[in-house]
Order: sequence, then C-alpha cells, then structure tokens
Amino acid sequence: MTGPDPSAVKATFSNVALRYDLANRVLSCGIDFIWRKKLVSLAGKETCERVLDLATGSGDVAFALREGLPGDPEIVGVDFCPPMLEQAREKRERMGLAKESNEFIEGDCMELAFEDESFDLVTIAFGLRNLSDRAKGLREMRRVLKPGGRLIVLEFSQPYLWFRPFYYFYLRGILPWLARLITGDRKAYLYLGSSISTFPDRKELCSELVESGFASPRVHPMTFSVVALHEARKET
Repeated sequence: MTGPDPSAVKATFSNVALRYDLANRVLSCGIDFIWRKKLVSLAGKETCERVLDLATGSGDVAFALREGLPGDPEIVGVDFCPPMLEQAREKRERMGLAKESNEFIEGDCMELAFEDESFDLVTIAFGLRNLSDRAKGLREMRRVLKPGGRLIVLEFSQPYLWFRPFYYFYLRGILPWLARLITGDRKAYLYLGSSISTFPDRKELCSELVESGFASPRVHPMTFSVVALHEARKET
C-alpha cells in the first residue's frame, strides 16, 4: 500500500491549483460532474450530521455535498496543499457561503486532527491513490468515523479489459499534452497517468478496506470502470 512521496504530490498540486478545475472539466470531458453527483446520491441515502471530505482540493465534492445532502450538515474539508485550499475558500466566498457551512482546513490525511468517532461520513475523491501509506490513511479515516459511519471513496480504477487499450492510449498519449495546454504543467499529468495505472482494481481496493478494519465494502463502477465508488462501514 506504499504510495508516492508527499512532498512531490504537494508540489504537483500547488503548480496546477489555479487551473485545476478547468483541467478536470476538459480532461474528463465534463463527466467528473456526473461522478460527483453519484457520490452525493450515495451519501444522501443516510442522515449525515457531520461530514469530513478528505483531499478536498478546490472543494468541488464538499460543495456538492452541501447542495445535495438533506438538512444542514456540518461539512469539513481537509487538504495538505495550501494553494488548493485557497481556491476552495475563494470559491466559497463567490458562492456566498458562510465559513461555518463549509470549513476548509490544512491537514494530513494520515494524522487527522480530530477526535475519535467525530464524523458520520468520510469522503475522499481522487485522493486515496496520492497517499504515501494508504493503510495508515484508511485506519485514520476509520478512527474518526462514528460507529456505523460510512467511508465513500471515489477513485480511478482499472477499466474493463476491452476498454483498456483506448483508455491508456488517451491517458498516456493525449492527456499529458492537453494538460500542458491548459495548465502549463505536463509532468503533473504524467504523474496522474502513472498513479492510475498502478492503483488497485475494484476487488483489490475492497480487500484493502477490509484489511484496514472496514466492513461490508461495496463497489459501484462507472464509465466502463474508469472510476469506481467504494462504500464501506465502520461496524458498531
């Protein structure tokens, strides 16, 4: 479960922070909106009074949860990259939301500054593969969940076999050059391709969730399994 060097990941996202949202829209052909919508739909199947969104980046998932979850839950976003958090805070201001509605905190997913059993729901979108130690990060997520609470992971996966040649041609041959036009940083998206190609498939990630103490993992593949939603629970 060893992942990339944290300092390199932080530098990568710092370099692309200003153009990160635009790059996501273009490089995913706008499908990232649908992926987030499905995450929120899954999250909203149960009451969530307090939600933690890890690797929150520019806040897209946190804001989608704010809009899509019933009631008025407290939503806290955590990221270790200050330029990305600045984008989230500026977005919050443009949306006219109070700081208390969507709080954004600098922090490390593997050493969360929250007490045990603090949240009903923990989400992490496209951030799990960037952790230097996934097992440690998953144990921290479990620690801060209340008994019966859920973890929802939205992450790139391994696509269906018939689709892999097309997908990896795009990922390795086209995406880095498009990213360079949008962000000016081709290397950042070369890293994206390599991190995706070495990430566990759906079955393997479910096994990692169980090994980290979660129960009843379920997986929802999307877009030919290019990405997948994994849901697991902290047992009572």
